[in-house]
Amino acid sequence: QVQLVESGGGLVQAGGSLRLSCAASGSIFRFTAMGWYRQALGKQRELVARIVSGGSTNYADSVKGRFTISNAENTVYLQMNSLKPEDTAVYYCNVNAVWTPDLRYLEVWGQGTLVTVSS
Repeated sequence: QVQLVESGGGLVQAGGSLRLSCAASGSIFRFTAMGWYRQALGKQRELVARIVSGGSTNYADSVKGRFTISNAENTVYLQMNSLKPEDTAVYYCNVNAVWTPDLRYLEVWGQGTLVTVSS
């Protein structure tokens, strides 16, 4: 069973930076999209950043110019700069891909990593 393991969350002061990583336990044959979502306390989960095959990216308006999504093989990253208290949330990675060796298309979610930004 494919799993995504996130790391890099933690406590940071406003204006600081964090880099989140999401590593897949399986091998990706071909991906459709990789993304980062977040869910703040009492709010719905929202898309933060997404990269699709071919390299196009899109970002939530609230993080444009501050966050950068990238990927390398079976790992997706989220570089977060100029963090604000309103960025505090649990961050989840999401991968839509065809996985080896079964060549099945699966959408997989990570377990989440907490990012807390203090003012």
